[in-house]
Amino acid sequence: MTTLKQQLQEDLTAAIRSRDELASSTIRLTLSAVTAEEKAGKTERTLSDDEVLKVIAREAKKRREAAEAFDVAGRTDSAAQERAEGELLARYLPKQLGDEELTAIVAEAVAASGATGPQGMGAVMKLVKPKVDGLAEGGRVAAAVKAALQP
Repeated sequence: MTTLKQQLQEDLTAAIRSRDELASSTIRLTLSAVTAEEKAGKTERTLSDDEVLKVIAREAKKRREAAEAFDVAGRTDSAAQERAEGELLARYLPKQLGDEELTAIVAEAVAASGATGPQGMGAVMKLVKPKVDGLAEGGRVAAAVKAALQP
C-alpha cells in the first residue's frame, strides 16, 4: 500500500513526464512543505498519512486565500492560477462536508452539550472538532456553531 507522500511523488513524476507545468510545480511545492514539516523540530521524522493530509490542507488553504487576495487586487490571471492549484490539491483531500451535514453535526453537538448561547461555543466546538477534523475548514465550523448558538 502506498503512502500519501509516495503517491505525491509518483504523481510528480507523471506530471513531469507529461510536461504538466501546473501539476508539477504545485506537487513539487507541496512535497517541499511536507519535507520541511518532517525536518521541523529537534529530530527528523517521517510524517503519517494524516499529517501529510494536514500539510496538503494547509497548502490548499494558502491557495484559496491567495486567490481571494488576487481577486481583490484585480489580478484575475493570478487568482485563476491559485484556484487551479487549489483544485489540484483538493484531489488529495477527503471530500468536504456539505452545509447540511455540518449543520446536523453542530445541532447534535449543541443538544449533547446543552449549550444555549454564545458562551457555550467552546464546549460545542470541543464536541464538533473531532467529528469534522479534515472534513470541514475551521472557519466554516466556527461560523456554523456561532449560527446555531444565536438566540
